[in-house]
Amino acid sequence: MEGFTPLLFEDIKGSERPEIILANAPKFKELIMQYECAIMEVHTKLHVLNNEFSHLHQRNPIETIKTRIKTPTSILEKLNRRNLPLCVETLENDLTDIAGIRVICPFPDDIYNVAELLTNQDDVVLVARKDYIKNPKKNGYRSLHLIIEIPIFLASGKKNMKVEVQLRTIAMDFWASLDHKLRYKQDLKNSEEITLELKQCADTIAGVD
Repeated sequence: MEGFTPLLFEDIKGSERPEIILANAPKFKELIMQYECAIMEVHTKLHVLNNEFSHLHQRNPIETIKTRIKTPTSILEKLNRRNLPLCVETLENDLTDIAGIRVICPFPDDIYNVAELLTNQDDVVLVARKDYIKNPKKNGYRSLHLIIEIPIFLASGKKNMKVEVQLRTIAMDFWASLDHKLRYKQDLKNSEEITLELKQCADTIAGVD
C-alpha cells in the first residue's frame, strides 16, 4: 500500500488487495453515495425531458438510459495510469467519469436536442464536451460525451458533483458494445483484420443513422 494517502484508508486493515481496501474505506463509500445521488438527479432530469417531449411530439427522443459507478479496480487503474495520488480531492477534481450515464437515442438529431435541453438547465454546468459523432475516433467510435456538474442536496448542505453523460444512437451503442467485447477477448485472432472490419462497420452504421 506504499504511496496511498491515509485520507481514504484510515481505520481500514486486514486486506492486501487495494481495491478491497478502497471499496471499504469510509470516506470512499461516502463519496460513492454522493455520486449515486448525482446520477439520480441527472436520470430524473432526462426522464422528465423524455416525458415532456413525448407529450408534445408523440414520440420519445430517448430510447433507454443506463447508469454506472466506476468500480474501485477501474478507479485505481486510472489513477495509476495517470500517476495521481489516491485521495478524495483527486477523485473529485481529476476523475470526471466516476459517475456515468449512457443515453441511447433513436436518431442523431435526438442526441443533440437532448444534450442542449439538459445543459441549458440553470442548475447544470457544462464542464467539457467531446463530439465523437462529428469527429469520430480512428477506430470508428462515435458518441457525444458531456461532463456536467450538478448540485446534490445533503443534510450537510449543497454539493456540486461531476457526471459523465454519453449520448449515442441505438446503432452506435451496438457497435461500441461489440468493439468493447472483442477488445477484451483473450483468444482473439486476426485482430488487425477485425479492427479494419469494425471501422468499416462503424462507417456503414453512420450512413444508416
